[in-house]
Amino acid sequence: MKFGAIRTEDAEGAILAHSVSVGERRLRKAHVLSDEDIAALNAAGIRELVVARLDPGDLGEDEAADRIAKKLSVDNIETKPAATGRVNLHAKASGVFTVDKATIDAVNAVDPAITIATVAQYAEVEKGQMVATIKIIPFAVPSDLVARVTGLVKSGEVFAVHPFLPRRIGLVQTMLPGLKESVLNKTANITAARFARSQSRITQERRTPHETGAVKQAVEELLVDNDMVVVFGASAMSDFEDVIPAAIVQAGGKVVRAGMPVDPGNLLVLGEVSGKPVIGAPGCARSPKENGFDWVLDRMIAGLPVTGMDIAGMGVGGLLMEIPTRPQPREIGEKPRNPKVYVVLLAAGRSSRMGGPNKLMALFDHKPLIRQSAERAIASRTAGTIVVTGHQADRIERTLAGLDMKLVHNADFASGLSSSLKAGIAALPDDAAGALVVLGDMPAVTAADLDHMVEAFRRSGAQSIVRATHDGKRGNPVLLPRALFSAVATLQGDTGARHIVEAEGADVIDVEIGAGAAIDVDTRDAMVEAGGILQET
Repeated sequence: MKFGAIRTEDAEGAILAHSVSVGERRLRKAHVLSDEDIAALNAAGIRELVVARLDPGDLGEDEAADRIAKKLSVDNIETKPAATGRVNLHAKASGVFTVDKATIDAVNAVDPAITIATVAQYAEVEKGQMVATIKIIPFAVPSDLVARVTGLVKSGEVFAVHPFLPRRIGLVQTMLPGLKESVLNKTANITAARFARSQSRITQERRTPHETGAVKQAVEELLVDNDMVVVFGASAMSDFEDVIPAAIVQAGGKVVRAGMPVDPGNLLVLGEVSGKPVIGAPGCARSPKENGFDWVLDRMIAGLPVTGMDIAGMGVGGLLMEIPTRPQPREIGEKPRNPKVYVVLLAAGRSSRMGGPNKLMALFDHKPLIRQSAERAIASRTAGTIVVTGHQADRIERTLAGLDMKLVHNADFASGLSSSLKAGIAALPDDAAGALVVLGDMPAVTAADLDHMVEAFRRSGAQSIVRATHDGKRGNPVLLPRALFSAVATLQGDTGARHIVEAEGADVIDVEIGAGAAIDVDTRDAMVEAGGILQET
């Protein structure tokens, strides 16, 4: 492939390397230039272009990505159509992701032009979640490189999603003097919530003395009608012949592993009786936060075997104390089933970097940006939308006429972003469990993106911050739980929700929504790149 600047008159059939505006038309990056395009560019006085031309034997970026995707052997994974040199792959079911790391490493070593990225080995994934992406970096690659890659992936399953299978669970909780019944009840509720994500359920529970014989009897009884037994000990395992491992052995079973190199989760016991798993849960599993118990449980619910060596290999990455990545199961009875989330749409800024025009009035598909953003907010599955106005408030309000939303004017908009955020949060109704803070100048954020963030928030029990990301990089919007509304009141100047995320120490859930999380239109160049047309008056 040849890449570089050439005369416009010589560019027919070439691939445009950068977006170009020709009057009201916009030729986007990767567009193949026609003779009509050349004529329009020449008429507009554009005499030189940066383009790519394919050499004989080259494959265009989409065709190359598509060929590789079609050769991958995958299971329970949907392959999306190629676009801009990328093929995304999504889970067809909720479950556990597995990947042949050696094959992926070998593919990525062929040439930097061809890349495959996946989520982590044994990651818990949800139906519809993107689990892998194939990306061709340049506009084209030699076909022999693609052939080398397809040769590497043609044999054996490269990656898969192993669906969660509904299981019947028996629960044992042992008791010692001083252990409150409320602790046992809370443990049962949290455990039920953990299993709910796989549509599994606790069918029976036994509460016994913290004695080997009593636990043995309870395990044997529960295994008759259940697929698995989970045992919570009133006292943590302190020896490999302690109550829970000893009860497994006395029931005629075997202890696969006692202790694991994951913290929290060190004191887990994994055993097997009559071919069925028996798990001695670590004390940390009484909390909904992610711990080593989840790592073992997810694999077993998905039908994946877990050996002693598997557990021994969990140490790298096994320090979980400061990285709560999984949305926490809701503690039953303590959180609302359908927490209400309201959009706070910020539309008060002065567009100072535009040098005059109000960026929120720029046209996207013949519609003002702020109205497009508001319509998408209203179309999402949120409880309502609050729009904060400031600069050119009357003009913004006229543009939003007829939409079902609440308008709040921020008279202090010139002081910075924080004043608008505070005005929006202050206007929320009392039943608001969360505020989804949306910037008015992000044209690629869709209603579906907002819905993904709200769903993640609800799964967290309405307690976590939810942040939109693109390729792992933080972006916008941001969803704040009610517990942080008071922190917003302390913000000053041109400071937004990001400061709350960084300063408050709350759990953060990152939701990948694609490039929209990173596209705003603060400058004229950014506006042109995004496809907007500024209105100069």
